[in-house]
Amino acid sequence: MSGAVSTAGYLARRAAQKERVRILYRRALKETLNWAVHRHLFYKDADDLRVRFEANKHVEDLDTIDRLIDVAEASYNKWRHPDPYIVPWAPGGSKFCRNPPPPAGIEILYNYGKEDND
Repeated sequence: MSGAVSTAGYLARRAAQKERVRILYRRALKETLNWAVHRHLFYKDADDLRVRFEANKHVEDLDTIDRLIDVAEASYNKWRHPDPYIVPWAPGGSKFCRNPPPPAGIEILYNYGKEDND
């Protein structure tokens, strides 16, 4: 019975670590776009990031993996861009919610082409 419990615990911890690594990789890859906006620069940085993640793919010790994830998250937080790029029409972008409401007294008709032509 204890073997099944320890195996379940191991698998649960391993799944949590894989999820943390996946999330960290995606966040770091998106953060790379803030530093290298041009695609030809981004591709090189993305390849370097992938190599850094792949270098520790073979590690099996759970405590070592936790330590590596903590170091990588600290490095990610250290190198976050102070002024990240935000798509203009996304929340926080320069064009978000820029369409002002129409002035009072203007009526909007939604019956496109079905007007009364008397």
